[in-house]
Amino acid sequence: MSDQGVGIVIVSHSRPLGRAVADLASQMLPGPEIPPIEIAAGLDDTTLGTDASAVSAAIKKVGGCDGILVLVDLGSAILSAAMALDFLDPDIANKVKISTAPLVEGAVVAAVMASTGAELEVVAAEAEKALDPKVSQLSND
Repeated sequence: MSDQGVGIVIVSHSRPLGRAVADLASQMLPGPEIPPIEIAAGLDDTTLGTDASAVSAAIKKVGGCDGILVLVDLGSAILSAAMALDFLDPDIANKVKISTAPLVEGAVVAAVMASTGAELEVVAAEAEKALDPKVSQLSND
């Protein structure tokens, strides 16, 4: 597979939430330049949880990208994403960044930035600032 810019992996405890976040991020893009987005969410359609092997499989699906941004919701999603790196070929694992960005806002910003051809570090930095507009608007200062 040839290089494809930045791929995105959504890790959530809920499969419906993971799908919805990926769908929302994809729908925010104006054209056909949607970056690869995969989910590793829930243990099945109704059971909450995360699984490092599912995260690893999702990362492998976007493994041909130049960089891979992994967005996580909370708790064990963080642990599963970190553990997943141990299951990967080092060539893929070295292209992965697990982000501190908020899940929903970060995914939208990451998808938009990745669609422009931005490099992983730029996509990650912008995703991590995704709450700044909300914080600014709702600040009591």
